[in-house]
Amino acid sequence: MRLHAWLAICSSSACATTENDSIIPFPKNRPPSPKLLPSDTSSSYSDIPSGASSSCNSSAATSSDSLQTHLSLQTLPSVLSLQKLSPETLSLSVSQLCVASIKPRPSLPITCLAVHGNLLYAASSHEVNVYDSATSAHLDAFNGQDSSTGSVKSVTFCDGKVFTAHQDCKIRVWQITATKRHKLLATLPTINDRLRRFVLPKNYVTVRRHKKRLWIEHGDAVTDLTVNNGLIYSVSWDKGLNVWRSSDLRCVEAVKAHEDAVNAVAVSVDGTVYTGSADRRIRVWAKPFGEKRHGLIATLEKHKSAVNALALNDDGSVLFSGACDRSILVWEREDSANHMVVTGALRGHSKAILCLINVSDLLFSGSADGTVRIWQRGHDARYCCLSVLEGHRKPVKSLAAVSEGASNGVVSVFTGTLDGEIKVWQVSVSNLNSPISSSHVL
Repeated sequence: MRLHAWLAICSSSACATTENDSIIPFPKNRPPSPKLLPSDTSSSYSDIPSGASSSCNSSAATSSDSLQTHLSLQTLPSVLSLQKLSPETLSLSVSQLCVASIKPRPSLPITCLAVHGNLLYAASSHEVNVYDSATSAHLDAFNGQDSSTGSVKSVTFCDGKVFTAHQDCKIRVWQITATKRHKLLATLPTINDRLRRFVLPKNYVTVRRHKKRLWIEHGDAVTDLTVNNGLIYSVSWDKGLNVWRSSDLRCVEAVKAHEDAVNAVAVSVDGTVYTGSADRRIRVWAKPFGEKRHGLIATLEKHKSAVNALALNDDGSVLFSGACDRSILVWEREDSANHMVVTGALRGHSKAILCLINVSDLLFSGSADGTVRIWQRGHDARYCCLSVLEGHRKPVKSLAAVSEGASNGVVSVFTGTLDGEIKVWQVSVSNLNSPISSSHVL
């Protein structure tokens, strides 16, 4: 795969609109998607390995100011805008305050943020720093001595263990000790898993001419992780989706998911899996009743450039997707639980959407324009941009958020940027019609 730079992916040709249906059920024979042309402007962000597929997932740091002269802010004009409400219409009062700023040393891009209990995990290059999420006090740092692992792309948690995804194609498993330190427990795939499979030729897949690898291995950077019901789902620039069992750390399934790098994965409470890729598509996967493997249920097509981020609402009925086309698309389930259709777009960011997170009925979106927007669904499936968090000088690459409880109406939001800064925000949304001014609408 060739490395495409920012302007190539977010070029006006990539954002051209068509009237293609947004859902293509499986199976369908289709020609491969046209390849995007490389730009003369190359990315200087060292997190992208040579030969890796591009997404503006990482190269957003080098976006050109001339982008605005080539692209209209009205992206995907064929998609209805859902921004029909204002905070006043919903009788809401919104306030936000930046309460802290954290700058891990050395100052490297923040590639991932995650919150677990009262701990904030912040990945800077190959090192993961751990902070008290309430006081921002530094508690631990791990993987700092092993730069060969490459940058940490994602952090998730399952069964008391911490899982980290790395640029070196591996997933590492960490155990929290009694002293709140992190000890390396295993590297996936494990040695035992490899030994079980290395003898049989059927366990190998061809990755390129004269080169094979075990099907349980990722062949390129692991870009995202998510957890559901004791299973860890990983996606990679190798175009694949792998499923791992937390109990014994074995890989139980590997799927060729896309035609280009996979940047994001999300899993609903019912086990439906969504993958977003640089091939501009979102694919939907599920296990048919009585089957052991995931099958392709649908392909969602409406974005005109690389899909960078996915988020689901609490019950899995609404999917949000963010891409280099600067729009957040909203997908909702039809009567058939196997399909989703695009209902509209949320617009306002001036550059690529790099990260999304949903907390109760609030959606947070981080962009290469250096801002975070807060969205809320109102009546008739319309949405309101409640507020914009400003103050970052570089692209917002990662987000984490946690609700402090419906009683006080406060959400703690953590934003990480490519210049190595983490900001901590307190966001409050109050209902003006409530007899208690601090009551939350969540």
